[in-house]
Amino acid sequence: MNSSLNAARRARELAEVRDLVVDVLVVGLGATGAGAALDAASRGLSVAAIDAHDIAFGTSRWSSKMIHGGLRYLAKGQVGVAYESAVERGHLLGRTAPHLVSAHPYLLPLVPEVSRRHAALLMTGYRLGEGLRVAARTPRHLLPGPSRISAAQALALASPLDSRGLRGALLSWDGRLTDDARLVIAVARTAAAHGARILTRCRALELSGDGALVRDELDGDIFTIRARTVVNATGVWAAGLHPGIRLSPSRGTHLVLRPETLPGLAVGLHVPVPGESNRFVLVLPQPDGRVYVGLTDEAVDGPVPDVPQVPEDDVTFLLSILNSVLEEPIRREDVAGTYAGLRPLLAGAGGGRSADLSRRHTLLSTPDGLMTIVGGKLTTYRRMAEDAIDRAVSLGGLDAGPSRTADLPLVGAGARPGKDANGDGREGREADRLLERYGSEAAAVRSLMAEDPWLAEPGPTGVTGAELVWGVRHEGALDVDDLLDRRTRVGLVLRDRDAALPMARAALAY
Repeated sequence: MNSSLNAARRARELAEVRDLVVDVLVVGLGATGAGAALDAASRGLSVAAIDAHDIAFGTSRWSSKMIHGGLRYLAKGQVGVAYESAVERGHLLGRTAPHLVSAHPYLLPLVPEVSRRHAALLMTGYRLGEGLRVAARTPRHLLPGPSRISAAQALALASPLDSRGLRGALLSWDGRLTDDARLVIAVARTAAAHGARILTRCRALELSGDGALVRDELDGDIFTIRARTVVNATGVWAAGLHPGIRLSPSRGTHLVLRPETLPGLAVGLHVPVPGESNRFVLVLPQPDGRVYVGLTDEAVDGPVPDVPQVPEDDVTFLLSILNSVLEEPIRREDVAGTYAGLRPLLAGAGGGRSADLSRRHTLLSTPDGLMTIVGGKLTTYRRMAEDAIDRAVSLGGLDAGPSRTADLPLVGAGARPGKDANGDGREGREADRLLERYGSEAAAVRSLMAEDPWLAEPGPTGVTGAELVWGVRHEGALDVDDLLDRRTRVGLVLRDRDAALPMARAALAY
């Protein structure tokens, strides 16, 4: 079946689902919900997956864009969580999403504040992480091992570092996403290709073990979707649909720096947080030239907002840690944008810091069979989805075999051409950029550029009109917010977003 999502398909499938009893209803189209839809559909089950907003509207688009091996969890003694992360990282790197996930180098600068004993402990941790890679059977060519490098080598890779007192750096490798929202969109489209009905702008008003009362947010119509099993994958909003769940959301804030802010930064950075043995601020160069700096881990009380706001204290904290290793400090006015995501952590017994709560996912059920999945993290979305559908198959007595998703390539992960023959020219760079975002579909996106000259013109961050039209025709974008904030990430910087609005409106009307 066609993987394309668009307004016409939504309307058709929205009409169909009212007359069906689906095997699995998934509520929430973040990474876990989209993953559950794919897992169920790829087993041959009938699936409807709904979201009150858009694909990847919530926490899944606010990550650090890392696919990591769980080293931090290993340091906390959470061996199972760390191993699970390493295994899932290997699936994404090698089989399911190699077009969106690749290995990326990170430096931990050995500045005077990092003692020699601390540096030795950190290198031991990196070597344990290498052991996780081996245990997870991820080939070395996909993920190189750690090493210690000299100060001169560190400055060659990260010239903004302060050379005064720099003893060298620890070099490690981990997985990096081109774009977290694009990963979720690829998962949702792959689910659609296996027959899942992916229905955005459909809000669940009430949930039970045999279906949901749903409101179409575009026209206000209220209707029922009947199902044999129901999975609540709404993340930090899960408690509103599953009474009795107690969550302890944690805010992770990132700063967005413009491309020119840290020239000469060719790698990511791990900057130690003073007084913490295993907590770092991450500096993450992006393919579009921007740099993300994150992240905080602060408990959040009160109602959960649709889009979390970033408090100024978070900005100050991140800048202070980053500037502790730079020769020229980054000023507040150099921050072009900010974003924050809320982690859906299950409240731990006895309280404690948000940073200390387990990232292990949990499946909870009501007496009538409504299942809710909370916790976890982006890297392990596939395993979370597999566990949820395993439970659904068991509780619902559904006729389905085991999960197939560990080896199921996502849309765009198929055979694709190599680097463009035009090399370093504009056309070659553009072709490479599209390959990183669209994989095997990059040629189809490029072919759109021949339809009209304006479709080939780059806008803010290099995004072209063709990519926006592709988002409308094939990726389910229904409005300018979908295009600028999720199908592309132009909207992370308000000035860029404003500049791109005319292009987005033209794409919707094209």
